[in-house]
Amino acid sequence: MILEGLVTTLNADGTAHLAPMGPRVGPDFARFVLRPFPTSTTYRNLLARPEGVLHVTDDALLIAKAALGAVDPLPPLRRADRVAGFVLADACRHYEFVVRSVDDSGERVEIEAEVVHTGRHRDFWGFNRARHAVIEAAILATRLHLIPHAEVASEFRKLRTIVTKTGGPAECEAMNFLESRLAAAGVSR
Repeated sequence: MILEGLVTTLNADGTAHLAPMGPRVGPDFARFVLRPFPTSTTYRNLLARPEGVLHVTDDALLIAKAALGAVDPLPPLRRADRVAGFVLADACRHYEFVVRSVDDSGERVEIEAEVVHTGRHRDFWGFNRARHAVIEAAILATRLHLIPHAEVASEFRKLRTIVTKTGGPAECEAMNFLESRLAAAGVSR
């Protein structure tokens, strides 16, 4: 199963890098597979320092902003317990990991990670269609170079309807943010 989350790694200068990531996870969550693009900062950081933190969060706005590289400033962080890295203070759960193998033979790199420490911060708020719609919209917004703009605009209209009907202020703010970024990229709704 692919679980949408956020990964923190360390930049060369020791600061935190935050990126959305959809690792393949198993039911025991002892290991997972990250699939970053070889041009990504996350990939470069994991090659230089093969450890990081995967976060499970229900903050759709943070995921949307991270998907488009617009998280500034970073949300509150604390030092990880077992790896050199940072934990998002408001995540639901976190999984500190070390890299066990890297396969860069394909278009997407496959990084097998082993969980060395877990933490639980707060309850997951629950399932909400608007939050899921924002996640789908954020993924679409990162695929403008792969998907025809008319198709993206059509999907955004459907997702906006879901957010309007079932979302709260945070989900509406996230959708507004994503729509403004699409408009700036020349995608008309």
